Amino acid sequence: MKFLRNFFRILVGLLFIYSGFVKGVDPLGFGYKLEDYFIAFGTQWAIPLALTLSFLVNAMEFSIGVLLILKVRPKLMTLLALLITVFFFFLTLYNAIFNAVPDCGCFGDALILSNWMTFYKNVVLIVFIIFLYQQRKNFTSPWTTQTSLALMIVVYIGFAWFELYNYRNLPVVEFTAWKPGNHMIPENLLPANYYLVYQNKKTGETKEFLAKDLPWQDSVWMSEWVFKNQRIDDPNKYLAPNFKIIDTIGNDLTISYMKQPGYLLLLVSVNLTEVKEKRLLKLNDFYKKLYETGYTVIGLTGSTKEDMINLNRRYQLSIPWFSSDDTELKTMVRSNPGLVLMKGGVLVKKWHIRNLPDVEKFKAEYPLVDK
Repeated sequence: MKFLRNFFRILVGLLFIYSGFVKGVDPLGFGYKLEDYFIAFGTQWAIPLALTLSFLVNAMEFSIGVLLILKVRPKLMTLLALLITVFFFFLTLYNAIFNAVPDCGCFGDALILSNWMTFYKNVVLIVFIIFLYQQRKNFTSPWTTQTSLALMIVVYIGFAWFELYNYRNLPVVEFTAWKPGNHMIPENLLPANYYLVYQNKKTGETKEFLAKDLPWQDSVWMSEWVFKNQRIDDPNKYLAPNFKIIDTIGNDLTISYMKQPGYLLLLVSVNLTEVKEKRLLKLNDFYKKLYETGYTVIGLTGSTKEDMINLNRRYQLSIPWFSSDDTELKTMVRSNPGLVLMKGGVLVKKWHIRNLPDVEKFKAEYPLVDK
């Protein structure tokens, strides 16, 4: 029984550490996920609390895992683990049944599970923790009361500081598709295949044709069959299929910008109206210096066309803004605003607004190429 107690204690501890770490390395990302929950459950009033709750929950989860493994106050840690798991057990059950939030976010962007898989995971986990809770009186701790308290404070505050560092800069470990080195669009674009479905007017039989193979020149056949629907088979594997670069009149310029051979700098702002004046001016100064040198620099935002025009006029900004999916922009860079450097569709590097590179150093490290 002692072996099982220690085995489950370490197993549960490692799971809590992993879950807390992959969310804590990106507290803003988990904050976005909490906002999704608040919207799904009709508690929009709690949205301003999302980021704070993200910090608190991640630090608690990570700390419980570490303290369980170190056998610091094991009875208390087992109780806390049980309470948290019971809460998420019912939450994930509800989410699995009603699909309120498509991705629970339990492991951040590091491991995406279906809602039912997440629930089954919690079923197994709660069995382990109930066993630990039943065995709690048999746990002994090698630490004194004072040392235990000190360890609890150090682990919790230490991880909270780690979260703050990632929030004020960028995640030190990237789990999203927007990871430096990734090809965000296919290297060799292939044409999409359009399939047309026709139904026979007399028999009801349906046939599917590749568009180019449709016998449209056979007037007899065309008179006997009627178009029902179509489907598109796109062989191109986009890492971020919702990412678009749309100009102010609705033209999709994604491929033309992303496929250019030189460097492309994307100044990303999920919502321009939430950016402080000081940061907008800093971004604009950075834009002008690089644009005048010959770099291709554009702004991407989820804001309305009116907001783009009004803010550029109010602060005398020169940045040419393009529209993009705001959810994708949140994923692209955890900073509002932030900077993303692309080259030939490959993500080279990205920066938090607090850490924009020195222009001269930037030009030396990423020199212009012949176009």
